[in-house]
Amino acid sequence: MPAVKFSVVLGLLGLGVFIAVALLAPWLAPYPADRVVGGAWLGPTSQAWLGTDNLGRDLLSRLIWGTRTSLSVTALAATLAFALGMLLGFLAGVQGGWVDQVISRINDVLMAIPTLILALVVLALLPKSTLVIILVLGVLEATRVLRVSRALAVDIAAQEFIEVARMRGESMGWILWREILPNAFTTLAAEFALRFIFILLFLSALSFLGLGIQPPTADWGGLARDNKDGILFGVWAALVPGAAIALLAVSLNAVADGLMDRHGRQWRGE
Repeated sequence: MPAVKFSVVLGLLGLGVFIAVALLAPWLAPYPADRVVGGAWLGPTSQAWLGTDNLGRDLLSRLIWGTRTSLSVTALAATLAFALGMLLGFLAGVQGGWVDQVISRINDVLMAIPTLILALVVLALLPKSTLVIILVLGVLEATRVLRVSRALAVDIAAQEFIEVARMRGESMGWILWREILPNAFTTLAAEFALRFIFILLFLSALSFLGLGIQPPTADWGGLARDNKDGILFGVWAALVPGAAIALLAVSLNAVADGLMDRHGRQWRGE
């Protein structure tokens, strides 16, 4: 098996493990996320396989429940980002003219503002709820998706079959859904994998700063924040969520590389 294909298989397996943990969290977690099972920052025991956190809660259970929270919020935000970004990007790329100028210039203004600073300001003003976090992350990341989608749409719209569809009198919605999207799907799927991990890192950073998922709900960024002081005493509890983020990032990058490799072979006619 070629190395690239083997890496994709490993990536899919890793991604499948994380999804399974998120879906089966109520059955896999030994304890509820907020149950205290011992003293603070204890080492691994038979009751707490990864030890305990700063409040004596089972770190493994917190990690499992945090996986469910982090992945579900990230998935919803990524879906919103792609739904909004693709719609506006395709519309700008196919329609052109003043529609393209208005959408692109507004998008440029939003992208010119540092994303983290803009998110911190918005979240500081709005209620700290999961819905608000999803909306903020989705809208901010939609600006990146819009640029990729527009570039793809401009390239595809120059093809002859798009002109044929227009001459047949097909509606704009039909062209976007039946002509543009299928031809851009592979590239956008790879972009989704990369954007997913960017949103997860963004969410974890917000939670670490106290503006993301709020306690007592467990998420990866919150786990790192709660246990960061333990590093001063040689406690590795804060590194556990970081390792989970790294493993998920590697898995998603492997899948994205595989999708882009497949797209390249299709483009070359192999």
